[in-house]
Amino acid sequence: MVPPAPAETMAEEEGDGPGSSAPSVSPGPAIELRQRKKPKSSENKESVKEEKIDDTPVPERAPKHVLFQRFAKIFIGCLAAVTSGMMYALYLSAYHERKFWFSNRQELEREITFQGDSAIYYSYYKDMLKAPSFERGVYELTHNNKTVSLKTINAVQQMSLYPELIASVLYQATGSNEIIEPVYFYIGIVFGLQGIYVTALFVTSWLMSGTWLAGMLTVAWFIINRVDTTRIEYSIPLRENWALPYFACQVAALTGYLKSNLNTYGERFCYLLMSASTYMFMMMWEYSHYLLFLQAISLFLLDSFSLEQSDKLNVKKGTFVAKIMKAINFYLACTLTVTLNIIMKTFVPHKENGHMLKFLEVKFGLNITKNFTMNWLLCQESLQAPSQEFFLRLTQSSLLPFYILVLIICFLSMMQVIFRRINGESLKETVTLEDGRIGERPEITYHVIHTILLGSLAMIIEGLKYLWTPYVCMLAAFGVCSPELWMTLFKWLRLRTVHPVLLALILSMAVPTIIGLSLWKEFFPRLMTELTELQEFYDPDTVELMTWIRRQAPVAAVFAGSPQLMGAIKLCTGWMVTSLPFYNDDDLLKRNENIYQIYSKRSAEDIYKILTSYKANYLIVEDAICNEVGTMRGCRVKDLLDIANGHVVCEEGDKLTYSKYGRFCHEVKINYSPYVNYFTRVYWNRSYFVYKINTVISFQS
Repeated sequence: MVPPAPAETMAEEEGDGPGSSAPSVSPGPAIELRQRKKPKSSENKESVKEEKIDDTPVPERAPKHVLFQRFAKIFIGCLAAVTSGMMYALYLSAYHERKFWFSNRQELEREITFQGDSAIYYSYYKDMLKAPSFERGVYELTHNNKTVSLKTINAVQQMSLYPELIASVLYQATGSNEIIEPVYFYIGIVFGLQGIYVTALFVTSWLMSGTWLAGMLTVAWFIINRVDTTRIEYSIPLRENWALPYFACQVAALTGYLKSNLNTYGERFCYLLMSASTYMFMMMWEYSHYLLFLQAISLFLLDSFSLEQSDKLNVKKGTFVAKIMKAINFYLACTLTVTLNIIMKTFVPHKENGHMLKFLEVKFGLNITKNFTMNWLLCQESLQAPSQEFFLRLTQSSLLPFYILVLIICFLSMMQVIFRRINGESLKETVTLEDGRIGERPEITYHVIHTILLGSLAMIIEGLKYLWTPYVCMLAAFGVCSPELWMTLFKWLRLRTVHPVLLALILSMAVPTIIGLSLWKEFFPRLMTELTELQEFYDPDTVELMTWIRRQAPVAAVFAGSPQLMGAIKLCTGWMVTSLPFYNDDDLLKRNENIYQIYSKRSAEDIYKILTSYKANYLIVEDAICNEVGTMRGCRVKDLLDIANGHVVCEEGDKLTYSKYGRFCHEVKINYSPYVNYFTRVYWNRSYFVYKINTVISFQS
């Protein structure tokens, strides 16, 4: 009877009791048996969890030679990007020196090269350097009553002078005043930012295509088409030259942020870079919110296109929609105040808003106006539709044809993805090269939408081409260097003769190489010729005028004339003026229109009353405006004034009226009564005539 005992014990321990007689089992062992099953079930759950955890794919560590290849690729790409930016900055510096010959010019001759609003920006930079302290300089700019007569302005806010504040701080904090002249430091910062601009475009194209060859092609197209990609050659201190490099950095960070294979640390870095660059972009340019608004629209549309199958697009941390919503929230936080301000101005009457609405109405042919300022703005080349020469230049450099090709393929692929999601078709979590679905990549979709929006505006207003063309260079370069784009095309063509993947890889290397060699052969000699040619900025009449003002005019004198000339006078002499070349202030707009009356058919008494109402002491008449013949008839200043004053027929149905007075700028030169009663000529040369406004009127027969 000894052997059965261990067998029973074994059966009880294993829980296999149903094999023996059931009546012989007492209630005690049954309860004990249930107690033993509970911990066993929990162990089973833990084991199931462990199995699930074990089933999850763990990324294998790449071999050392693969890691080395990745590191070498990133290192070479970063080196190429930084080198491209530095070379472009050096090119701009050398070209500027050849064009203006700065090193052999006096300070006055250098300052004359800053025209219009650029002269005002640089003049405030000089004022900051002359201030006894930074705080005092900022106070004088925010409570400025030494620029425009009878007017105190907050120049920092009204003219967005944050670049000048930063440049003045850097110049003094770095001790550069002992090494370099202020003007070289100022333009050097702008040229350096342009180098960053090019580097950011390089990186964006690299991130989208996966090869730094696309970045090189982007830079080549940008430099070759720089007449249409930047205005740095014409006016260095423009706000857009300070701001757009930061916007390019923001776009590069956003492109990286939208990539689905980005890790957590990459997301954080891109988000921080987006935040910092967007803040700097908004601070540098007063019109930045318009561009950010277009970007928010692009992100909103991207989010809308991704809602149907958002659960299929899981990334390492959060869904794709979560990333998009995070980006949209970021932009809303940055632009909410400005957007609300715009909305309020749209529905609430406001003087500045009225000018904008009237301009748009006249621009699109919804209204007709005789207003001088409105018609003068419409006559500006930058506010008209692009010319044929613009498209011809882009075609000659092969940029426009490849951009259209890339845009069509990406757009059609994007539309394919949208229709698939509408029809409920499931999408792949990871898209491979063999799939040929470039439209499923979120960063590609964003750039397609963004470039279409910018391009639509550039087709209406030529000045906006400087926002659109750089991204045309980037998108075209990405496309021709991307195997996915060629694979998408081959999928549609159902290519069978050659393996499509192999052909796509070959074309992604061969096509940009051929384009690069052709650009090198045709345009590189031209770039070298520009650097070897010695040019000279020669304007002796303006130099003589500024010299006379410095020596002969009283310190408290106030000058009146065209806004562009007043900007140069403010910079070169520091004297007070009656108007400025800015068009974002209602009072300045009215001043400009009134001062321009010196080129109209008004009486000497009318002009005298206008000038003395602004406390002007001297009047400067420009022969180039008075005898203007170069521009299209109807857009000359004197023509626009005649239309505004009702001295000529504007449209059918208007009555023809004549003025009994001659054109003031002509009549005042003759020196006869009553003009000599109000104005006394004190200086003249071939381009300028300066008249002192008499304080005591002496009527002569």
